[in-house]
Amino acid sequence: MSVISRGSKVRAILMGLGMTAVCAVGAYHVFQVPPARAEVRRTVCANDLYVRDAPAGVIYGALFKGQTFSVERYSPSGDWVYGFAYGNVNRHGWVQNGWFC
Repeated sequence: MSVISRGSKVRAILMGLGMTAVCAVGAYHVFQVPPARAEVRRTVCANDLYVRDAPAGVIYGALFKGQTFSVERYSPSGDWVYGFAYGNVNRHGWVQNGWFC
């Protein structure tokens, strides 16, 4: 019969509770579902609006007046918007904010 000290039992129980708490917090973050957000489809009012790979990044297409852009999120400054560029670009990218009708 082995002798286990009371301190060892307490440490074992606390360690088990601590691991359970860590696992529960981790599972909460992994399985947390982000809130649903509706995209806003905006019409371009500028003659041309460049679509880029990042805010002020490399240009890979242009939207023209009357074409649409589906806004999904804003840069921290609010000067740029990320979303889907319809029309001849037909892909995700960043555009400068303020050029929509």
